[in-house]
Amino acid sequence: MFVLPNLKKPYNAFEPYIDEATMRVHHQGHHKKYVENLNRGLVESGIDTERIEDLFEKASELTALVRNNAGGHYNHTMFWTLLNDTMSTPSPDLMEKIVSTFGSLDDFKAEFTKSALELFGSGWTWLIVDDEGNLAITNTSLQDNPLMNDVEKRGYPLLGLDLWEHAYYLKHQNHRVNYAHDFWAVLDWNEVSRRYHERPEMTTFITSLDMQRQ
Repeated sequence: MFVLPNLKKPYNAFEPYIDEATMRVHHQGHHKKYVENLNRGLVESGIDTERIEDLFEKASELTALVRNNAGGHYNHTMFWTLLNDTMSTPSPDLMEKIVSTFGSLDDFKAEFTKSALELFGSGWTWLIVDDEGNLAITNTSLQDNPLMNDVEKRGYPLLGLDLWEHAYYLKHQNHRVNYAHDFWAVLDWNEVSRRYHERPEMTTFITSLDMQRQ
């Protein structure tokens, strides 16, 4: 069965940018439910898989229950690894790629935030890298992600921002822009850089996240 991952920091580690109450209900409420529903959906669909990425290769064929909750589990497991309470910066080679693609790190943040604000309803904003090594910003709705076989823009996710209201409403209310700005204060660029350096070929979808069934 897929399991809810432990967080590397306490729920209050990201104050004042992300509050403890939000972290607790986000992890123990929403993410836990995605895991439970995913396991139930796999049983109901007769699907036996050890790697969640294998599901995304055939996302268009999955039931809504499996697709939504597999995406929810993967997306959130990655999201937790991106949060840290220590300041960091992109690795030199990732920084060089960001600058060559977007103009500067600040320009990238501005474009990413703009994309997040343009997303209607619930979903995610991503920084991805494609098979040719190009960076791009893209949005997905609900719990879809750029690994799924039928999304508009595919690629390996380097970072993703959860734009469901459960991720920010307790603290930021309806001010998504404030939440998006606060995200940069707790983003672990060391983890983003690791994902950039260790990215797999898009045909394999191998990650180091502990999301195998146990």
